[in-house]
Amino acid sequence: MTTSRLLFPFLVSALLAAGAAVAADGLKKVDGLMVDGAGKTVYTFDKDVADSGKSACSGPCAKLWPPFPADAAPAAAPYSVVTRDDGTKQIAYKGKPLYLYSADQKPGDRTGDGFKDVWHVVKD
Repeated sequence: MTTSRLLFPFLVSALLAAGAAVAADGLKKVDGLMVDGAGKTVYTFDKDVADSGKSACSGPCAKLWPPFPADAAPAAAPYSVVTRDDGTKQIAYKGKPLYLYSADQKPGDRTGDGFKDVWHVVKD
């Protein structure tokens, strides 16, 4: 058996894993919490209805809680993409749109957790 045949299953696995990372737009889990590629904490909003395909946070809300943007890659489960009222795309996790919090200044900050009892850090 040639080396390329031996490596093929590993290459396929690596490509699939890379595709999943792209679909999640740089999201990852750190110490049980979801963060973006820069290590900033990611949140959900209780007023968003899972799997509705909509965000309940716009205008001044979206300035304080910027939507987590989706890139051109299609999202793979458990991620999906929500089209916002302004036409921009936002990543959702398990059907709930994701947000950052403008007051979080550095990686690891999670000052928005529990904000007004409707904003929560994404945990798995």
